[in-house]
Amino acid sequence: MTKVTAQLSVSADGFYAGPLFDGDGDWMDSAESAGFFRVTRWVTEASAWRERQGFAGGEQDTNSEVIAETFEAAGAYVMGRRMADGGEVPWGDEPPFRAPVFVVTHRPRERLLRQGGTSFTFVTDGVASAVEQARAVAGGKNVAVAGGGSLVRQVIKAGLLDELELHVVPVVLGTGLRLFNADLDLAEKEAIELTPTRVIHTPQVTHIRYAVNGRAPLVLDDRGSGGGPTVTR
Repeated sequence: MTKVTAQLSVSADGFYAGPLFDGDGDWMDSAESAGFFRVTRWVTEASAWRERQGFAGGEQDTNSEVIAETFEAAGAYVMGRRMADGGEVPWGDEPPFRAPVFVVTHRPRERLLRQGGTSFTFVTDGVASAVEQARAVAGGKNVAVAGGGSLVRQVIKAGLLDELELHVVPVVLGTGLRLFNADLDLAEKEAIELTPTRVIHTPQVTHIRYAVNGRAPLVLDDRGSGGGPTVTR
């Protein structure tokens, strides 16, 4: 059955990149870039990722197996405009996705066909439409929300995400772009409940997969009285 999934590498304090690049100068020299490349170092060192990019070498280890599994599970992708804009030139004529990609954007653009099975369809009527279109062509495989973090939050906020995998890197960035913030529009006594379904530890990163259970009220526990949780209003 097709699931909508997302994965993101984050620091131990929850950042997936450094502070937002303001557009002045080269992004590669920015603090945003520095944080991003630190938390994704485990990816670029893996042979499965390097093979998809057309590079040689890399580590054939557990981290590489996790990446290979993720590529294999995806039948279609949903992506934010900023990620698509930044990747279009570096990905070249044969991007690593090898599947249809649906880009959430406000700017209409003709569909792009690339080698290796990748296509880019630009969706201007919202994230729910992009997910629906991706489901229709995923062939029973997963719809992978490729990012960035803002798009992942939109999918979670809309209640469309079935599975979230966080790759937690043992580094503290202190500041930057945080995956979870007020964009989720949670009420004061509301949470999004997750159930861990898999944990894989390596020295470079810990992979934690969660089933996303959706929004739920925050409740007080019984504080040891034996009476069970109490729903608060």
